[in-house]
Amino acid sequence: MKKIALILLSALAVGCGQANKAAESSTEQQTVENVKSDSAVVYEHDYLVKVGDIAPDFTLKYTDGTEFTLSQLRGKVVMLQFTASWCGICRNEMPHIEREIWQRHKENPDFVLVGVDREETKEVIEDYTAKVGTTYPMLIDEKGDAFASYAVRKSGITRNVLIDRDGRIVMLTRRYVEPEFKQLVETIDSLLAK
Repeated sequence: MKKIALILLSALAVGCGQANKAAESSTEQQTVENVKSDSAVVYEHDYLVKVGDIAPDFTLKYTDGTEFTLSQLRGKVVMLQFTASWCGICRNEMPHIEREIWQRHKENPDFVLVGVDREETKEVIEDYTAKVGTTYPMLIDEKGDAFASYAVRKSGITRNVLIDRDGRIVMLTRRYVEPEFKQLVETIDSLLAK
């Protein structure tokens, strides 16, 4: 009898796992479809902010010890990339950010890109970015408070927040979905051309 109960529980667990994977796949497909159909779509994904909001201000330190305050960057196009070393999707996305965004715009005085590393130390961040091969600047969000002003505190990453020259959010992304990332690159180009 115990063997039958264990077999039934195992089958139920496998079925639930498959249902979760199917739901995730369906959600990602919906994200892809939304990107294709609406350039100003808002992705909920546990965000506390939405497109059109003034980006919540925060002050953090870069890994080199200098200070960053978001509100002091009015007049510039700003991209925040929320990340952490334990995030596999971040590791996949970051080289794309490096090549397709940072290397193209790092010399532009009207553009700022910063990684915001959640709840890790300077040493972990420096080791992580060296292994991933990224060179864009990183901020230390040691307690996760900056992240928590944009999304539910323990919700997932990777996330990108694109902010226009007036300090308003123009795009929010979650995970790495190629059509959405392409739209992010195009939106940055468009904002910088204005």
